[in-house]
Amino acid sequence: MSARFDCADPDQRIQGLAEAETALRRGELVVIPTDTVYGIAAEAFDPVAVEGLLKAKGRGRDMPPPVLVGTVRAAMALVMDLGAAGKDLIDEFWPGALTIICRSSPTLVWDLGDTKGTVAVRMPLHPVALELLKRTGPLAVSSANVSGRPPATSCDEAMAQLGDSVSVYLDAGPCPGDVPSTIVDLTGTVPRLLRRGVIPAERLRDVILLEVVDEAAPEDPAGAVPEDPAGAVPEDPAGAVAEDAPVEVFHDLPAGIPDDAGEAAVTGEDAPGEAAVTGQDAPGEAVRGGEDVADQANHARRDAAE
Repeated sequence: MSARFDCADPDQRIQGLAEAETALRRGELVVIPTDTVYGIAAEAFDPVAVEGLLKAKGRGRDMPPPVLVGTVRAAMALVMDLGAAGKDLIDEFWPGALTIICRSSPTLVWDLGDTKGTVAVRMPLHPVALELLKRTGPLAVSSANVSGRPPATSCDEAMAQLGDSVSVYLDAGPCPGDVPSTIVDLTGTVPRLLRRGVIPAERLRDVILLEVVDEAAPEDPAGAVPEDPAGAVPEDPAGAVAEDAPVEVFHDLPAGIPDDAGEAAVTGEDAPGEAAVTGQDAPGEAVRGGEDVADQANHARRDAAE
């Protein structure tokens, strides 16, 4: 039977975070609030747990989940190279509603699905999510809904759809809206805006040189990002494309793109956690190859906690 914790109650929040961390380490699923929509989370370095996440949503390996991180250092341990543009974007917009698509580090031994060597990464601006992520390290997180149904913006909605497939529900009240996170692809020579969202293109252009793909591209009828011929399109609340969200999408997308119903940055009574400190926050020890999954997960967790 699932356990639900009201994070507005300090005692339940402490207990809920501890239970969620334990469940994730056992390979179980947890529903968490984000600054977009509620998300269903699994240990990113546990392929069985990730498979369970996709099964709970009714998704296949062609829809790999994005990854949420609690610190910039943790993100840098997962990607091959952020580049100057990536560091500038993180410094300006993380934590917040910006998802970046990067080449994943080739030394990582993990299995998120058919990612074609890319990963969608975001640091959410939500105190409960950040606190959990700093305990666990990177998590694979997708929107907390069954495929084809609207993303959950409340814990009640998430429970109604996912039921006992999830071990722990962290209830932090309703999420703020139905605008998705902005997605920027950093895998090419010039950063590309792949989806408009909370952060407008004009704000991005204040920070970096930006290419807008298919500026006049029509909205997908299903409200979802079309699949890239070269790979799969994932989904998440971490900065993902909600299946029924009325958002503008672009074509020719690389693998590793998330799905969420997005939202504005959440501010709460708690501080949003460690701010992005690119240029000061060293990338830390990368997650190394030649080690088993447990060792790599421990390295990632340590990077996230430092």
